[in-house]
Amino acid sequence: MEDVLSVYKRPYDPERPVVCMDEMPRQLIKEVYAPLPIEPGKPERHDYHYKRNGVVNLFMFFEPLAGWRTVMTRERRTKVDWAYCMKRLLEKHYPDVDKVILVMDNLNTHGLSSFYEAFAPKEACRLAQRLEIHYTPEHGSWLNMAEIENSAMARQCLSRRIPEKQVMEEETSAWSERRNEEEAAANWRFRTEDARIKLRRLYPNIDG
Repeated sequence: MEDVLSVYKRPYDPERPVVCMDEMPRQLIKEVYAPLPIEPGKPERHDYHYKRNGVVNLFMFFEPLAGWRTVMTRERRTKVDWAYCMKRLLEKHYPDVDKVILVMDNLNTHGLSSFYEAFAPKEACRLAQRLEIHYTPEHGSWLNMAEIENSAMARQCLSRRIPEKQVMEEETSAWSERRNEEEAAANWRFRTEDARIKLRRLYPNIDG
């Protein structure tokens, strides 16, 4: 926890941006019957019948000090999926930076070994060397600011039936572009000093 909080205290450095990453599965749902259109005084109405159309995984990347985020949609959440999303992040969005400081939870797919399952060793090593990884502790996913962005996206963008992967990509891209235009940065207030007071029960009790 203190390691992640120390990362959040770093001043903005465009050559070493701090990026938080989180992922979220979403079910694709098709309408069985066409919704009833909007009428004066009445919202669009949907029938309670629906058809499940598979699941996609949304990879959220959020640079809190820059107020920038992007969402990548994959059909699965394997090591290879994570590796391809990371490569896209590094090469498309941060091609010229010295190193990306990455904060994320410690899932078994979130690791440098995933690069070696997706790419040749030389390419895997090149990508791995461009990352400095900091993991949130077990039961400490609330420390990941990308989780806050996922929550905002779920409320503002995903609270309706989305039928297929292409529509999901279009909707999440439009949402992230709008948030980026607003420069919606994070105002993180929880510090190490706060943790040592409010969460003191989690620290070892050392006498003397």
